[in-house]
Amino acid sequence: MNTAIQRREEVRKSELAWYERMLEIREFETQVNALFASGAIRGTTHLCNGQEAVDLAIASTLNNDDVVAATYRSHGIGLAMGLTSESVLAEIMGKATGCAGGVGGSMHLCNKSLGLLPTSAIIGGGMPIAAGAALAFQIRKEKRVALAMFGDGSTNIGSFHESMNLAAIWKLPVIYICDNNVYGEYSRINITTPIEDLHMRAESYAMPHEKVDGMDIYKVKESLANAIDRARSGGGPTFIEAKTYRFSGHSRADQALYRPEGELEKWQSRDPILVTENHLIKAGKLDSSKVAEMKAKAVKDMETTIEKVQKDPDPQINAMFKNIWAVK
Repeated sequence: MNTAIQRREEVRKSELAWYERMLEIREFETQVNALFASGAIRGTTHLCNGQEAVDLAIASTLNNDDVVAATYRSHGIGLAMGLTSESVLAEIMGKATGCAGGVGGSMHLCNKSLGLLPTSAIIGGGMPIAAGAALAFQIRKEKRVALAMFGDGSTNIGSFHESMNLAAIWKLPVIYICDNNVYGEYSRINITTPIEDLHMRAESYAMPHEKVDGMDIYKVKESLANAIDRARSGGGPTFIEAKTYRFSGHSRADQALYRPEGELEKWQSRDPILVTENHLIKAGKLDSSKVAEMKAKAVKDMETTIEKVQKDPDPQINAMFKNIWAVK
């Protein structure tokens, strides 16, 4: 079994693995931000600090042969689904050892064996792709599902409505999950969208829908499990709105000075890592010494990853042509 599949199996079987992977994602994002600030990485990036519960809920609930079409804020879902920190960081740093050979960068992660379709830099771009994958499963009579994850801003664009409409008509085995993190890029949802509860838009397509606490992995997993069962049994699509929050700005250059005073701190009090940690401690599966040990390990592992990846080779110039296809 390859390392990526092993990592995926870990989060499918163990609650402690959820917590460990959340710590890994948080430390990864912290160090990636520092590397960008130091000039060690070119371009831009979009961090998912605060949204780890949604990522881990998806990775730990879907089967290995299901597929996910995600957005450019993709480091968390990639790591959650099983990509190693080395393969993700190498991709971000443009190294040949990256998950896409170093030619995709921060916004284009993928791994076929994990069902992670290439993440999209286009707002809402994953929704029609997920619908297409679901249609293929339906035609082939496979008990597989596709999942599209997207932000709140994506619910205002055409592909959202077109995909939802088509999925509802054909009862496609697809799940739409919106990580409503309050802001579409730099704009708060109340100045761009006339409703606060975006899941209500599924009413227009006679589609089952609900909102969940996106900071609580247990609640997101419960909602997802029901949606997955419905999709596999031929019941069609579901729209889930996960109420969450990104602790960082939209991209690395964004200091998020537009946030109202106290808003960030309010959401940080329900940090998904803290929520998971408290649940595991209450269940007797974790204690303070183990927490300290796991946090220290996340820091140490990331230091090792950075040291290794910085020495990895750059892609050859012809790498940009390896995945271009033409039909004659």
